[in-house]
Amino acid sequence: MSEVLQTPATADEPQALSHDPDSLRARVQQALDAARARGASDAQAVVSHSVGLQLDVRKGEIETLEYERDQSLSLIAYFGQSKGAASTTDFGEQALLDTVEAACRIARHTEPDPCAGMPDPAFKADTWDDLDLDHPWACDATAAAELARAIEAAGFATDSRIENSDGTSVGTQRSIAFLGDSQGFMGGYCSTRHSLSCALVARDAKGMQRDHAYRVARAASDLEDPEAIGREAAERTVRRLGGRKLSTRSCAVLFAPEMARTLIGSFTRAISGPAQYRESSFLLNAVGEPVFPAWMQIEECPLTPRALGSAPFDGEGVRTRNRPLIADGVLQSYTLDSYAARRLGLETTGNAGGARNVTVAPGNKDFQALLREMGTGLLVTELIGQGVNQVTGDYSRGAAGFWVENGEIQYPVEEVTIAGNLKDMFRSIVAVGTDVDRRGNIRTGSILVEAMTVAGE
Repeated sequence: MSEVLQTPATADEPQALSHDPDSLRARVQQALDAARARGASDAQAVVSHSVGLQLDVRKGEIETLEYERDQSLSLIAYFGQSKGAASTTDFGEQALLDTVEAACRIARHTEPDPCAGMPDPAFKADTWDDLDLDHPWACDATAAAELARAIEAAGFATDSRIENSDGTSVGTQRSIAFLGDSQGFMGGYCSTRHSLSCALVARDAKGMQRDHAYRVARAASDLEDPEAIGREAAERTVRRLGGRKLSTRSCAVLFAPEMARTLIGSFTRAISGPAQYRESSFLLNAVGEPVFPAWMQIEECPLTPRALGSAPFDGEGVRTRNRPLIADGVLQSYTLDSYAARRLGLETTGNAGGARNVTVAPGNKDFQALLREMGTGLLVTELIGQGVNQVTGDYSRGAAGFWVENGEIQYPVEEVTIAGNLKDMFRSIVAVGTDVDRRGNIRTGSILVEAMTVAGE
């Protein structure tokens, strides 16, 4: 099936966009001109258009098939420091003018906010490199169904204990967006996102278990061997059979890369501008303070070619840049848009829309070496629930995974809760693995935490 992934899209294929860049640029400019004509002191407009396909197969039969063809126009109008916003999915001229009028009307009746307004033009992107984000995939419904069936069949063929499927999915999307403002900024680019996933169910004498595997990438050619996804889903599912509970204890915890990503996600939320100016962060006013061990480095890398979080400019047209968030364990900066920066008396960091490609520098040990370093403890491969208090850092989540002794996996574990405080957990990180998972906006290997409370029977 790998040749299906290599096929480029043409103008007649499913990912041909209905709107060309010139027409979208013209709509942005029309919206800006209309806002200024109605008295707006400043304005920002975004026009976007996307096409896509999502197909789900279960036990060889197509369960759902969805085609996407979306478009939207949004406008922010400023009357001094009063702000109004409106949006529409209708690209007709009258709908555009009505949207502009609505944004202006809202702004006229909104109380001024001394921190509201456009970014300082000095921070705007003026030129940028092609980040290799646009890789159309000529995958129609027939090809998607064939691919999904092959992935699922590979999973069933892996082990006789796989008795059911929870669905295999093929998804593909291509989008184009243009942002412009009354300060003269105008920029846009195309991007793609393709995904394959498979979830299977296995049974033995003790019951049933479910697990999954997936791939996601900008280019379909980077999705690797599709049938390997089915085999991986089967292997992950089967190894969970016979899960046991644990007695309550304190032990080392190794977060597999997919789960380690959630720890770093709590960190990025804590250093976001809104969390800081609302004083709702367990890392409040923490710039310049040690947050992680002195050997640990975390960088934001929005200019990484083909990466899922890459962007040449943020949601305000401010240039993005690769920069350290954690250097030698110490917090270097928050992630700020223009509004948050003004609230905090700082400068924008180009993070309107959030942090991009947050990358934890790996250590020098692979996954097996981390198991050996842990010796005895819990390997976490699944987290359940949302038990994270972003204000206090208190952490308590349901978990499943495997019990490890002498550096070797002994048996699967289920129905346990792991607990601690994120401040303590971050400082007690022992190692980061070389098994970096790049399938998201946070890129990290496995993370070994020295000790946490594991609550079980």
